[in-house]
Amino acid sequence: MKVYDGSQSTDDEQTAEPERIKVGIAEYKTTTDDAVLTTSGLGSCIGVGIYDEVSGVAGLVHVMLPTADDIDDGNRAKFADSGVEALVEALEAAGGSRRSMRAKIAGGSDMLDFSESGSSIGARNAKQVRATLEEFGIPLEGEDVGGDHGRSLKLDAGTGDLVVKSANAESTTL
Repeated sequence: MKVYDGSQSTDDEQTAEPERIKVGIAEYKTTTDDAVLTTSGLGSCIGVGIYDEVSGVAGLVHVMLPTADDIDDGNRAKFADSGVEALVEALEAAGGSRRSMRAKIAGGSDMLDFSESGSSIGARNAKQVRATLEEFGIPLEGEDVGGDHGRSLKLDAGTGDLVVKSANAESTTL
């Protein structure tokens, strides 16, 4: 950690890298530090990054399926509807406010579509995430969804930037 003590700086000073916090599949995490929240393995899954610039709180959830309806799983983070809700509640508990929260999402690919009719799981996940964010009054400021490729994400909790890495495209910052 770089600490300013009033003395002259030297070229030998090291700048500390922000802490990296890994978010697994069907998990969510929040931070109030200038950490980087990361998740990988997003195929049909959706990564939802929410940032509150006023309070400085940020969070990331990695959801797998659209809704928790009729499934007694117990893991709220597994589903788009209850996962976004759980993340928003955790952000509020850490001092965030829905009025100043902003969201960015990525994922929702059509990696392996076994459905005979209708939308793929990735498309249904994206639709449910958008609907849940709208229900909570949280604006969606950027997205990188769909296609047929996997993604990895890095949410910079200090800036709210969501960096999306893909195997078949250059990194994008939302």
